[in-house]
Amino acid sequence: MNNNTTDQQTPAIPSGIPQEAQAVLQGIEAQETKYRRNLIIAFAVLLSLMIASLVIIGLDFKFMIKWLPFILTGIGYTFLVSSLAISLACVLAVLGALGRLSENPVLNSIATSYVSLIRGTPLLVQVYMWYLALPQIGKSLEEFGITGIQALFTLPAIPAGILALGVCYGAYMTETVRAGIQSIKLGQTEAAKALGMTNSQTMRRIIFPQALRVIIPPVSNEFIAMIKDSSLVSLMGVWELSYRAIKIGRRHFQSLEMLITVAMIYWVLCMILQLVQEKIEKHMSRGDRRTQ
Repeated sequence: MNNNTTDQQTPAIPSGIPQEAQAVLQGIEAQETKYRRNLIIAFAVLLSLMIASLVIIGLDFKFMIKWLPFILTGIGYTFLVSSLAISLACVLAVLGALGRLSENPVLNSIATSYVSLIRGTPLLVQVYMWYLALPQIGKSLEEFGITGIQALFTLPAIPAGILALGVCYGAYMTETVRAGIQSIKLGQTEAAKALGMTNSQTMRRIIFPQALRVIIPPVSNEFIAMIKDSSLVSLMGVWELSYRAIKIGRRHFQSLEMLITVAMIYWVLCMILQLVQEKIEKHMSRGDRRTQ
C-alpha cells in the first residue's frame, strides 16, 4: 500500500517541484528568452541605423581605422588617472561620511563645507584650480616668507588631474557612504555597545562591513562616470584617449572622424564596466536571495 502511494506521488513532484510550479517557471523562462531575443534584435537594428547614418554623412573609415591603434594607446593613461582618482575619492568619501555623521561640530562643519563647496562648483573649474591656480597660491605664500612653497604647489598634469577628480568625486560619494552607514539598523549599534565595543570597533567590525553591500554598487557606477570625466585631463596635455583623438583630428582637419572614434571607444569601455558592475551587484546581493 505504501509503495503504491509513493509511486503515485513521484510523478507529481519531479525534482521536488510540483508540476504547476514547473509550468509557471517555464513560462517565466520563456518570457525572459523572448525578451532577450527582442532586445538583441532591437540593438542590432539600432546599430545598423547608426552605421548607415555614419556612411551617409561620408566618414573616412580608412582614416579612422588607421589612427585607431594610436588612440587606443591612451587607454593606459585613462585607467591610470581614473583608478588612482577613485581610490582617493573612496578615502575622502569615508572620511567625509564619518565627519557628516560625527557629533563633533568642528568635524561636521568641515565635512559639510567640503561637500557643499565641491558639489556646488563645476569640475572643469576645479581642474583648472589644481593645475593653474594652485601655483599662484604658492607664489603668494612665498611673498609672505614661505620659501619653496610655489614649487611644491606646482603640480604636473597627471597628479593635478588625479587630485581634481578624486576630490570632486569624493564629495559626491560622501553622501553614498553616509547613506550606506545609516542604512544599518540602530539595534546593531546598541547590541555592539552592550557587548562592550567602542564606537570605532562597532564601525569597523559591525557597521561598515554590512554597509559595503550598499556602498559598493554605487561606487562602481561612479567609476564608470569617472572614466568619461577623465577626458578633462586632456586640457592639461595628458596623452589619454581624448587628447590623442583631438590632436590627430586637428592636424589632419578630420575632427569628426576622430571624435566619433573616441566616443565609440568610451562607449565600449562603459559597456564592459557596466557588465562588471552588474556582476558586482549580483554578488553583493546574493545574501538577499534564496539559494536554489
